[in-house]
Amino acid sequence: MPIEVDLAVIGSGLGGSLISMIAKRIGLSMVLLERGSHPRFAIGESTSPLMNLIIEQIAQKYDLPRLLPLTTYGSWQKQYPEVTCGLKRGFTYYHHEAGSRYNSLADRSNQLMVAASPRDEIGDTHWLRSDVDAFLVHEAKAIGVEYLDHIQLSSFTTIGKAAILAGEQSGQPLEIKAKFVIDASSPRGFLSRALNISEGSFTNYPPTQSLFSHFTGVKRCDTMDDYQTEATPPYPSDEAALHHVFDGGWMWVLRFNNGVTSAGVAVEDWLAKDLNLREGEKAWPRFLNRFPSIAIQFENATAVQPFRHSSRLAYKANKCVGENWAMLPSAAAFIDPLFSTGMPLTLLGIKRLGRIFEESWGKSEFSDRIRDYGRTTMEEADWTAQFISACYSGMKRFPLFSAFSMYYFTAASFAEMSRRVESKPRYSRYLASDSSQFAAGMRDAAKIMHQLAQNYTEPDFNALQNLILTSTEPLNIAGLCDLTKWGWYGVDLQDVIASSEKLGFSADEMKSIISNASWT
Repeated sequence: MPIEVDLAVIGSGLGGSLISMIAKRIGLSMVLLERGSHPRFAIGESTSPLMNLIIEQIAQKYDLPRLLPLTTYGSWQKQYPEVTCGLKRGFTYYHHEAGSRYNSLADRSNQLMVAASPRDEIGDTHWLRSDVDAFLVHEAKAIGVEYLDHIQLSSFTTIGKAAILAGEQSGQPLEIKAKFVIDASSPRGFLSRALNISEGSFTNYPPTQSLFSHFTGVKRCDTMDDYQTEATPPYPSDEAALHHVFDGGWMWVLRFNNGVTSAGVAVEDWLAKDLNLREGEKAWPRFLNRFPSIAIQFENATAVQPFRHSSRLAYKANKCVGENWAMLPSAAAFIDPLFSTGMPLTLLGIKRLGRIFEESWGKSEFSDRIRDYGRTTMEEADWTAQFISACYSGMKRFPLFSAFSMYYFTAASFAEMSRRVESKPRYSRYLASDSSQFAAGMRDAAKIMHQLAQNYTEPDFNALQNLILTSTEPLNIAGLCDLTKWGWYGVDLQDVIASSEKLGFSADEMKSIISNASWT
């Protein structure tokens, strides 16, 4: 006999477990399906203030209090010390030249540090996904979600308005009849294959590849001579999403508190070919030898996971919703790990789907709202890809990259703070694509970024800086784009107070909000 449910969710990572818990709280019958079993390796490890705030909102709205400790490093350590994570106080970037050791310049023009929190206790986190995903599945099961693992799905068909998933569990036939199916897996996931959904592309986006693993014995940059500066940075540089940026790509270094470090590179095809990245582990020493300071950082490192190579990093499905199915943003598209955009995009999608299920399940407007969700999902993916593409154009000349990155930090800090102070959200789209002045400025700046990558001139760079300053101003509540800070941006709540009118408050009202807030 087939399993009959309202909702079937394919994939039990972050997205699958969360949408399952929401659906269960709403009152839908459902089943959560996993191809393998937990714990298992997964990538996508660095959170952001916006992501953690969305988790907090989901936990409060759907009565999931055990998720709340995951939203800050301090509460996580107090409540779930057995679940591995790492402290993320901000975003750190160092620019490297091939064949040369890194040297911190006096004007800090080859580095960027942007704080995300004022202290460790309320800091963000890096997730050891094998631990966290297993925890989330456990929580889903604890509230009554039916969970099946070792599932191999073979087909997706429809009978009337119902979806039929066929396959097997541990070699035994399995059939599931669901009113709706969500693919919460990864790019090129089950529904993409089963429905023969064609693959699209992002406009002006460079083909990229990646190579990554987990390591022990990785040195901290803040203990190395190459990275020392006379002034005290806004936070310890390694307690962050640490990035090494260079012509053709970048590297991430994310530290967990169990001695393991996630590290990998995302590079354009020309550099991947030069490094012969397809050889996997054999290519890793070739990359390290290209950048001497990074090689020193990893000279005593040992890989504790197999090296994994992705021959094509970016992906976009040409369709992400249907009459009785939808993909989470994580399955519909992927751009790049840069700026940790993947998990916030997925969580925004989960919030939207949760609202649709809660308000329109079984009603005539349900299909229309699912189609709107699909349009929003793909538009946000395209917008994010436009931003990341321009960032790649600036990786050779770091001042370009640093200046353009202010679009991300401005939009992210505004989105977080507007939700924190519970002002009416003026902009609901990711990276403020629905803010006309901001969006128009970013589009124009992206074009200039691509042009300057080919023919860099100082006057054009100054024009770019002026454009960025002007177009980000309506959302700039964090004191960003300030050249007098020399690339170091700490958390200063006086900046928020000074910009209180942008959030709909007076300075005195904002002072009162901040003085009584737990998140400060």
